[in-house]
Amino acid sequence: MNAQAMSLTDTAPARAAFGLLRWLDAVPYTLLAIPLRLAVATVFWNSAMAHLANWQTTLYLFANDYKVPLLPPDLAAYMAVSIEVSTPVLLVLGLLTRPASLVLLGMTTVIEVFVYPQAWPTHIQWAAMMFVLLCRGPGKLSLDWLVRRWAEK
Repeated sequence: MNAQAMSLTDTAPARAAFGLLRWLDAVPYTLLAIPLRLAVATVFWNSAMAHLANWQTTLYLFANDYKVPLLPPDLAAYMAVSIEVSTPVLLVLGLLTRPASLVLLGMTTVIEVFVYPQAWPTHIQWAAMMFVLLCRGPGKLSLDWLVRRWAEK
């Protein structure tokens, strides 16, 4: 490294920036996973509550608007709402987080491909959060972590 480049990294702003980066790098994954779990859970829980608020409308939507292929509309509605009710609870508790994330990734893919393809900017945000949870798990503040510690004994 030449002297000019060396002096640029020795400036107070550069040292502050590198210090900030070190501080950010030290944030525990557990603290990052909590808002991810809560954000994904909220999206699907709110959808479940909207679907359950008027079941006849939900059935109508699945029959006429959503049109999920290969499944009868009634079955698709029951399956979707069951997933929307159960997986948010699992994510909040941090229980079966990876399987729940995988199921929601599958559901998001179906929604994106067959129902609302124009909503990909939203769906890619959901998918990014779910991929992190799928790959890294729920963090230490979770029932998954407690179960894993118990199982390893």
